[in-house]
Amino acid sequence: MAETAETAVSDEARLRGRKIGFLGGGNMAEALIRGLLHSHSVQPDQLQASDLKAERLAELHARYGIETTTDNEALARWADVLVIAVKPQIVDRILAPLATGLAPTDLVVSIAAGVPIEALEARLPAGTRLLRAMPNTAAIVLAGATAVSAGTHATSDDIEVGRAMFHAVGRAVVLDESLLDAVTGLSGSGPAYIMLMIEALADGGVKVGLGRDAALMLAAQTVYGAAKLQLETGEHPGRLKDMVTSPGGTAIAGLHTLESGGLRRTLIDAVEAAANRSAELGIQMSAKLRRT
Repeated sequence: MAETAETAVSDEARLRGRKIGFLGGGNMAEALIRGLLHSHSVQPDQLQASDLKAERLAELHARYGIETTTDNEALARWADVLVIAVKPQIVDRILAPLATGLAPTDLVVSIAAGVPIEALEARLPAGTRLLRAMPNTAAIVLAGATAVSAGTHATSDDIEVGRAMFHAVGRAVVLDESLLDAVTGLSGSGPAYIMLMIEALADGGVKVGLGRDAALMLAAQTVYGAAKLQLETGEHPGRLKDMVTSPGGTAIAGLHTLESGGLRRTLIDAVEAAANRSAELGIQMSAKLRRT
């Protein structure tokens, strides 16, 4: 799902021949597997996944034709790009066994939320090339927003490989790790805010007479269409807002109500609160990994 035809060619070239292993077979790992295959950036024989649950591995093999294993060390030996896709609470338990399987040229990509690069590098072999990424749940439908940050030893080519991987499930941006808490507050947690807005818009539709199913579809499609309009035109959202706001019309009446209710400030506060909480959790996770 590259942004331009030129990017698509570059992404395919960067991932050609690479063996990508997923340490953990959950929803985000599956989203990446599906996206990579859908984009034709890789073939099934370039992907493997490990998980504790045999039934989950059977599902991934049946759906995508990839090989699976329960042996994390073997996966690390096979892969030259290893994606850490486990819950952050168990990262400390799975890093140490990887040491014997990693080669100096391997790239490790962590999507474990809230686990800082410094904490990961402290548990991985010295000199490990590492990227930390913050995708969001929309990656499941190949419309994700991902921020990628480079570890101490990551090369410019490593960064482009990471960007290519996440282009397969939406859009990606490279940022300094110091900004990842802000990313978590905005796009990482953002789908929850938007779902609440969709639900509220649908409730409004029901209140003024629409059936529930029709109201929900119209609300969701309106949010999707508005986002697509902004992304594809590149126009400032204020200008796009003005395009549908006629003097004395319906939109300005609705906007006045939203401003009176403090929607703008509430959303800003929500992003800030989530970013602050992300920073707190990162500090806790870093301390935990240093202790173990």
